[in-house]
Amino acid sequence: MDRRQKKTRAAIFEAFGKLLSSKSYSKITVQEIIDAANVGRATFYAHFETKDFLLKEMCADLFEHVFSAAPTAESSHDFSLAGGEPRAIITHILYHLRDSDKNIIGILSCESGELFLCFFRQYLRELTAAYLLSAASCKNAEIPLDFLINHVSCGFVGMIQWWIKNNLKETPEELAGYFMSVIAPAIRSGEEVREPDAGEEGTTCI
Repeated sequence: MDRRQKKTRAAIFEAFGKLLSSKSYSKITVQEIIDAANVGRATFYAHFETKDFLLKEMCADLFEHVFSAAPTAESSHDFSLAGGEPRAIITHILYHLRDSDKNIIGILSCESGELFLCFFRQYLRELTAAYLLSAASCKNAEIPLDFLINHVSCGFVGMIQWWIKNNLKETPEELAGYFMSVIAPAIRSGEEVREPDAGEEGTTCI
């Protein structure tokens, strides 16, 4: 994709994001997006087959860096040396959700937020399986992996919704601490693993 195409794509994303923050997704027309982005109809359809496809692509673009496997140093935080530690990954995501110049929090909390949350959950499931659970050296052997992935990802979404309702009062570090405490019985990092006491049903290292 050349520079001109990237600029056009960015203009459409920005226009669509502003519209989503003010009205329902179902009431937004392609013509409104085209007018707000100041692009031609043919140009729009050269990039996006439908409005639904635009929504999906915009979500992918918004969350691509948030869920980056290799975070870089940012102005408000630096997790580039975190080494994939679960709590650091979660804190990094929370910082990006809060500080994003593309207003992810605003979009997630608007009338059309549930559509974004649907895609958000998909990314979280992939992140949970690829990074959070792979970084844990010990898991509860009685819990099916798919159930655990669903539990952690849905819990994270619920936490974000709670955070938004509380006007983001908690810092990313505080919120990550709460979340890790809640999921600790099911997912444990290497430094937390211990041998169970006699007669105690603990976790099984894998």
